[in-house]
Amino acid sequence: MSNLTRSTAAALADGLAAGEVTSVELTEAHLDRIDAVDGAVHAFLHVDRDGALADAADSDARRARGEARGPLDGVPIAVKDVLATRGLPTTCGSKILEGWVPPYDATVVARLREAGLPILGKTNMDEFAMGSSTEHSAYGPTRNPWDLDRIPGGSGGGSAAAVAAFEAPLAIGTDTGGSIRQPGAVTGTVGVKPTYGGVSRYGLVALANSLDQAGPVTRTVLDAAMLHDVIGGHDPRDSTSIQQEWPSFTEAARAGSTGDMSGVKVGVITELAGEGWQAGVMARFQESVDLLVKAGAEVVEVSCPSFVHALATYYLILPAEASSNLAKFDAMRYGLRVTPEGNPSAEEVMRATRDAGFGDEVKRRIILGTYALSSGYYDAYYGQAQKIRTLISRDFDAAFADVDVLVSPTAPTTAFKLGEKLDDPMAMYLNDLATIPANLAGVPGISVPNGLADEDGLPSGFQVLAPALADERVYRVGAALEALYADQWGGPLLDKAPALAGAATAEVK
Repeated sequence: MSNLTRSTAAALADGLAAGEVTSVELTEAHLDRIDAVDGAVHAFLHVDRDGALADAADSDARRARGEARGPLDGVPIAVKDVLATRGLPTTCGSKILEGWVPPYDATVVARLREAGLPILGKTNMDEFAMGSSTEHSAYGPTRNPWDLDRIPGGSGGGSAAAVAAFEAPLAIGTDTGGSIRQPGAVTGTVGVKPTYGGVSRYGLVALANSLDQAGPVTRTVLDAAMLHDVIGGHDPRDSTSIQQEWPSFTEAARAGSTGDMSGVKVGVITELAGEGWQAGVMARFQESVDLLVKAGAEVVEVSCPSFVHALATYYLILPAEASSNLAKFDAMRYGLRVTPEGNPSAEEVMRATRDAGFGDEVKRRIILGTYALSSGYYDAYYGQAQKIRTLISRDFDAAFADVDVLVSPTAPTTAFKLGEKLDDPMAMYLNDLATIPANLAGVPGISVPNGLADEDGLPSGFQVLAPALADERVYRVGAALEALYADQWGGPLLDKAPALAGAATAEVK
């Protein structure tokens, strides 16, 4: 089997099942690719070569005995550094957790191990998932494989870049306001935010408990569906986990791959367009809508008026929850501890540690969230934001009463240059304009690559949203669009990516 690092996870799974390749060979190929290009991309914060190869050898032994644990047994994966991994560092991109090694696995990680996927390592991210560019990592930015001078999105830019740079066939990200989908859009990868509660949050270091959701980062919709089938399902250790039987998302993706959209009613969200949206992004979006129409879908315009308040609502609710969650990093239990000279009090140690351990964006959001929750301001800010959140959920309910799915561009622009918006928080926050409503309402969404913008030749993404618990719809529509574009492009969009210009490149195996 050739082209190991450029093959899809589904193709690699077929190769393993047919005995054409071993998991050790797959894992070594991806580790070699990481060695060759990650010095330029910086997708990984920690690479576990020995552990990954040991897990791959175990997978090969199981297959030799006829005891494979599932189709993805032996296919390597990367994990965002916000999920606890037993025996591997988990830093959340922050100095305050530098060197921390959890004694347990997050449920998502445990399910990956149970399914036999070797973990290549932990990927870079904006500190505590606060950012849209992965420039807020305490360990330096990740770069976009399409253009190393540009951002890979955030907060999960490391996972998206690892997949886009062919360093990993699969990755896990987390999506609090678009941190899987927006990186997917700007790197030409597929990113899925499942229904809130559809994938366990146990062991996911919380940014905002009511918004966080782990999900797949892949190169194809089918790969994402296969990975979702592995990590999803009820977890009694997570009080927000949904207790129900889920359909096979793999089957939904395969059904959609025919490209037939007959009987599907698609709503175009009118509020997610207009001034400030890049012309090339909107052109690719309209082309995608036209393709769905040709495939048999009925397309109508849908108004969700409360969406215009989603950004402001999010940036009150998220900082409020973050300020509460990050209070536990107090230098008393684990993580960094900075002790001032003399005989400092516990309060002085805590102040010095948090000052040294947290970056500017984290401090900014802690201050904003603490203010929003403070006496005299709670009702005016946090309380009002929660009321608008209810209105956004009602807009979704009203829309889904008339259509099967809602669509929009995933992000307003393609990848911007490193440093371009770093000192302008508001400009940075606007990148999540289209993705935030789904997190506020808890509905599932997918970003599928839909071409290159004319202005800069960089990828854009097409977002599909479905009602809560109807994740199979985003896979069906996403796979259909992917199939329609495959006919047009003659192959995956990532095949058109520059070969990591300016980076050391490995011969692709």
